[in-house]
Amino acid sequence: MGELAVDKHVRYIISVEKRKDSFESVVMEHLRMNGAYWGLTTLDLLGKLNAVDVDEVISWIMKCQHESGGFAGNAGHDPHILFTLSAVQVLAIFDKLDVLDVNKVANYISGLQNEDGSFSGDLWGEVDTRFSYIAICCLSILHCLDKINVEKAVNYILSCKNLDGGFGCTPGGESHAGQIFCCVGALALTGALHHIDKDLLGWWLCERQVKSGGLNGRPEKLPDVCYSWWVLSSLIMINRVHWIDKDKLVKFILDCQDLENGGISDRPDDAVDVFHTFFGVAGLSLLEFPGLKAIDPAYALPVDVVNRIFFSR
Repeated sequence: MGELAVDKHVRYIISVEKRKDSFESVVMEHLRMNGAYWGLTTLDLLGKLNAVDVDEVISWIMKCQHESGGFAGNAGHDPHILFTLSAVQVLAIFDKLDVLDVNKVANYISGLQNEDGSFSGDLWGEVDTRFSYIAICCLSILHCLDKINVEKAVNYILSCKNLDGGFGCTPGGESHAGQIFCCVGALALTGALHHIDKDLLGWWLCERQVKSGGLNGRPEKLPDVCYSWWVLSSLIMINRVHWIDKDKLVKFILDCQDLENGGISDRPDDAVDVFHTFFGVAGLSLLEFPGLKAIDPAYALPVDVVNRIFFSR
């Protein structure tokens, strides 16, 4: 089946954070919070979270919180719902949610819900089903789903459902595997999966597997390691994951590793990055690859973290 170069991936993730003047670090400067989530969750799935200084990470995260309650992609930047979820997820991984003023964060998120049930990403008003998932996921982690109109949120997501069974970013938008994950995940977290035609959607999703074993996001596109997460997690949530060839997908992900320097790329022999490293490892976790912690397909967090959030209060 092949091996996962665990130690090299750990060294790669740590090195990205330390090389502040590298190209990768500079271009990610405005979304470092997302990078922290991708890197730290990968380390946790690999069982190597002890490789980082927890206090240093938490201190930096709290410097990124805005007076509105939302979090920015880095200190000194504007808050956005995207970065707010990543901040909450990282704090959950470290079991440090108690450093938050939960009501302040929850009020920031609930304030982004629109009259039609959709969510804006920030005060500038862009609407996208990604933000619906993020709001629902974040508030669920914080035990604050009652802060929003869940029924309206679900109805808006359902208005984005297409005839092929998939979902788009807004009503009438093209079906896309990333948006499908967001919509299926949001429906799973609100107990509304019964609104999905699981066979129709499952067929669309399993058709994303190409000859190499990899998955693409839309018809006629190249495979990309990140869809090992978006497609697989959706198939798992609707109980249709047995419709793809898991062994071929495992081989595709492993073939995308840089076995010399660590990291995982979108496709074999391309440049690696933290984004694809996370989604490659997360995909392998969903595929129950030996030695990896299990990840929850809806919360995109290790299962033990999710259990701690909901069952150890």
